[in-house]
Amino acid sequence: MDKRERLRRAIAGEPVDRPPVALWRHWPVDDQTPEGLAEATVHFQREWDWDFVKVTPASSFCLRDWGVWDEWRGHPEGTRDYVVRPVRSADDWARLAVLDPCRGSLGAQLTALERIRAALGGEVPVIQTVFSPLAQAKNLAGEDQLLLHLRRYPDALRLGLETITETTVRFVEAVREQGADGVFYAVQHARYGCMSEEEYRLFGRPHDLRILEAARGMWLNVLHLHGEAVMLEALADYPVQVLHWHDREGGPALEVGQALFGGAVSGGVGRRTLVLGTPEEIEAEVADAVARTGGRRLILSTGCVAPLTTPWGNLRALRRAVERNTAR
Repeated sequence: MDKRERLRRAIAGEPVDRPPVALWRHWPVDDQTPEGLAEATVHFQREWDWDFVKVTPASSFCLRDWGVWDEWRGHPEGTRDYVVRPVRSADDWARLAVLDPCRGSLGAQLTALERIRAALGGEVPVIQTVFSPLAQAKNLAGEDQLLLHLRRYPDALRLGLETITETTVRFVEAVREQGADGVFYAVQHARYGCMSEEEYRLFGRPHDLRILEAARGMWLNVLHLHGEAVMLEALADYPVQVLHWHDREGGPALEVGQALFGGAVSGGVGRRTLVLGTPEEIEAEVADAVARTGGRRLILSTGCVAPLTTPWGNLRALRRAVERNTAR
């Protein structure tokens, strides 16, 4: 099977020659230009031959034109530290303006996406990272400030979320028009250690659904629930084809997600195992994930980005383990 057929059949729950597999990572320094991000992403794909490419820019790509500043300080995941945040008071949410997705930092990301797709020649599905409005708001204001405004100044926050949502819808529409296969929609606040289901229903879900509606014309949309104790059941009805979360670190198990969701589930390999485990431990987790899901509606991956310190020997072990699960 080629990659597209393998993924489509996995999403539909049909037999596949082997489970699809994909990893992605951050590209510090390289991710500061469209050319650098595209070159690093394509090189990683050509080295490991994943079943799809998830384009992973710095999280600030969608915020810089609102005045965010960040720096690379050596985080093992490749993420950058925020040093200037434009939202300092509740009144600042009203000062955000809707951005043009074809200009500035958003436009640069579209350029990177175009370069990646051109280099891969259409043989590999490509999906673009998109952060939820609440995740973007967190980076604009800081986590503590965001939750303070949500609970004390909800109307002010709603103004900001509306602007962020409209900007993100326009960006997703541009991604779709460019021919991308989907979005990797990253949700960071749908977890019980952060807010209640009611809070997420009011401040998260309506904006999520508007953005995912803009992505509906694409066939490989992935919902990523970040962190531990995620609201899997509350978001399992989102209109996406793949559900992805930290199944090894924060739970629940893959088969629990399968029972809640009609598409494919993604995960199976713990990030700690990916970095500190042996090749034999990685192969054991792959075999366990296949056994738990019956090898159907499964895309093998890890819970989030692959850390920069992931040994290449463990990446080889993951690819080898997947090939060993080839149907006979």
